[in-house]
Amino acid sequence: MSISVLKVISGAYLRSGTHVIKRRRTTFHPMNAYPEVYNIDNSFATASADPGHPVYKERTVRQGGKELRIWDPFRSKLCGAMKKGLKEFPFSPGSKILYLGASTGTTISHLSDILGPEGEIFAVEIAPQCMKTLIALSERRQNIIPIHADARQPQEYEDVGQVDSIYQDVAQPDQDDILIKNARMFLKKGGIAMLCIKSQSIDVTKRPEEVFKAVVKRLEENFDILEKIKLEPFDKDHLFVVMRWRG
Repeated sequence: MSISVLKVISGAYLRSGTHVIKRRRTTFHPMNAYPEVYNIDNSFATASADPGHPVYKERTVRQGGKELRIWDPFRSKLCGAMKKGLKEFPFSPGSKILYLGASTGTTISHLSDILGPEGEIFAVEIAPQCMKTLIALSERRQNIIPIHADARQPQEYEDVGQVDSIYQDVAQPDQDDILIKNARMFLKKGGIAMLCIKSQSIDVTKRPEEVFKAVVKRLEENFDILEKIKLEPFDKDHLFVVMRWRG
């Protein structure tokens, strides 16, 4: 895997919201990390698949004919995990992803940049208001397929077929069961699953560490656990778990 790091020199422009601020020009230098992700001023960024249209008022940088969108780790748990040293990154151009708990598409928009026109993101969301925003995003980004459904009922979207990876951010007490059920129906053998465990959504009477331990133990029945990352300071009482599906 390769990453291009942007080192700052004189003359480019940084966009913040609707304002463009003159900054120093940037150049690319390759290093090993995440495919189709850039590092600029200690922040991750992706090259926009829809230049001129920010998704969540993120800052943008113009360089080398690209519009680079700064990825906010306080708005995206995946980016937070990357900032905390995430090693496994199953996303690359042409990948097929099932994303459970799509919300309004903040993280999905960056994955859309990474996957390119040959990739597909099946974005499952149950909240109608979030779906409205997600549908609008998908109209500008053809690799996002919004699905208005309950992730507890994967038979509702069985036409998705086999996927390379599953990413889940569903704040429900049975989030481990939701992942396992969807993996059995969609995830290829050896495929990667990522789960954001929110302890307060499972049991507020127990310490987060107790909740995390119980959920991971349940997941180990079906997955090989590859990484466990606490997401502080970006998200409190969250554990980001990366695993491989044994099938």
